[in-house]
Amino acid sequence: MALFGVEWQYLGYVLAYGFATLGCGVALLRARHVADADTRRGLVALLVSSGGWAGLELAFLLAPSRPAQYVAYLLSLVVGLTTVGAWLYFCSAYTGRSFHRSVGYRRAAAGVYLFIVAVKVTNPLHGLYFTTAVVTTPFPHLSIHHQTFHWVVSGLSYALVAVGFFMLYELFLEADYDTRPLGVVVGTTGLPVALDIVGFASPALVDINYEPLGVAVFAIGVLYVFEDRFLAVQLTDGVDSPVVYLDDEERIRNYNGGARSLFPALDGATGEPLAAVLPDLAARVGTSDADTDTNADIDADADTDPVLERRRDGETRYYLVSDTAFTLGQADIGRMVVVSDVTETERRRRELERQNEQLEGFAAAIRHELLNTLQIVGGRVGLAGRQLEDGDLRDARESLRTASRAADRMTTIVGDLSDLARHGQTLEETNLLDFPAVVNAGWRAAATDDLALSVEGRGALRAEESRLEDLFESAFAFAAHNGASEVTVRLREEGFVVSDDGDPPPTDDTEAFFEYGVSAPDPQAGMALPNVRTLARVHGWAVEIDAEYREGVRLVVSGVAVEREQTRPA
Repeated sequence: MALFGVEWQYLGYVLAYGFATLGCGVALLRARHVADADTRRGLVALLVSSGGWAGLELAFLLAPSRPAQYVAYLLSLVVGLTTVGAWLYFCSAYTGRSFHRSVGYRRAAAGVYLFIVAVKVTNPLHGLYFTTAVVTTPFPHLSIHHQTFHWVVSGLSYALVAVGFFMLYELFLEADYDTRPLGVVVGTTGLPVALDIVGFASPALVDINYEPLGVAVFAIGVLYVFEDRFLAVQLTDGVDSPVVYLDDEERIRNYNGGARSLFPALDGATGEPLAAVLPDLAARVGTSDADTDTNADIDADADTDPVLERRRDGETRYYLVSDTAFTLGQADIGRMVVVSDVTETERRRRELERQNEQLEGFAAAIRHELLNTLQIVGGRVGLAGRQLEDGDLRDARESLRTASRAADRMTTIVGDLSDLARHGQTLEETNLLDFPAVVNAGWRAAATDDLALSVEGRGALRAEESRLEDLFESAFAFAAHNGASEVTVRLREEGFVVSDDGDPPPTDDTEAFFEYGVSAPDPQAGMALPNVRTLARVHGWAVEIDAEYREGVRLVVSGVAVEREQTRPA
């Protein structure tokens, strides 16, 4: 059957090899901009050799005479053999191996190549590689009949190419990333072997080399259709951290298993803006288009802190967010966001920060107490002197006693602060403590006068026993000072609350209640609540006053590892 006077099978072959030649040339434009130098060299060499091979096969089909066809096919064999070395060089570089840098391998490859080329170019003399004959099916052409040496060389070539396939698929299988599209594209590179076999065994296909067609599909696939995966797999090789890949408009294109586990919201979110799915993560990505609609609602303050806080497996963990742009030539084609677990480092940093704040608070408390005591002592001693001059011995003695009590009180407070500083150091060990038992231990140590205690909830929490008892002791001391008649301690899922029925806070700004050296709510409150916060923070907990509770004062402690006791059925 002829189409415009041309056999359609012949036209199909011409178009196929024309596509292969053009495809390798188009892919070469992008391959020249691959960032990794070794991968770039291997890929460029593969495309040049395969494109040249396809071009010579096309020349074989279009040549006007049989001698010209013979020469074109012979040259295609010489050029086509170079694709084996280029393929192995690319696979070794792309997968992070060093075979392509070995001088020994290079010399051995060059020697084998030159020997095989010598056999090929001398084929007109010995005919050991191939013979020819003119046939008319499936269209008139110079038929190639491959001989024994061709099959030996082909077997060696296929074995070496298979090594490259093994390196690629091993990388794809180990990658915590969706590499199935890449696997399919790479697989198409080997499919033309089946066409070679059919062409040899059946007159249905022309017995020529079909490998350049597979290379062209591979090149277009990895450099144009799946370029993000192609670059991402190499970049993230050996990276165990969660990774999210974005396109140039900050939409989610892909992510690995670690990212899906850390951010469940990613599941099914491909194609959506990162800012809409994970605004806290998007706020930490160093993008230049922060004023776009997708980023408009992100808190600008979050951009200054690259550390992301997440609750995972019952504990707070910290992640450092970093990103890098993918570029081909002058164009950005995407961005890779890597989320690294820096929990231990961040915990140490925060612990040092907490200790520094604690020491500053202690210094402020001591300074405040010292100034107050000096004023009291100085005033009382001066008053005692004037009273003695007036002959009022009894009042003078009482003024001196007041001065002495103030000095003793200062000594006690400074001693307490020293003890608290020791307790405020980093915890070495915690234990699972029975909640009602540790509350009652703190209750017995506190001077609570006629205050009544109620404990609600049974279970255990993980803490250091003496520090937790001191925390409850300070909380009860504050409740007693606050004019309460009853205090209730209630266990919750992630902490506990201490509520009293005393005087509610006079203001919604309750932060001053926890600061050393500040007289809140009054000087007599002392250091009770500052001590509560210090002892909570040393455990990694947070504590605040519930501003909406107006029946007294309610302290809310959160971030506690709690194990609730299960109620047994009667």
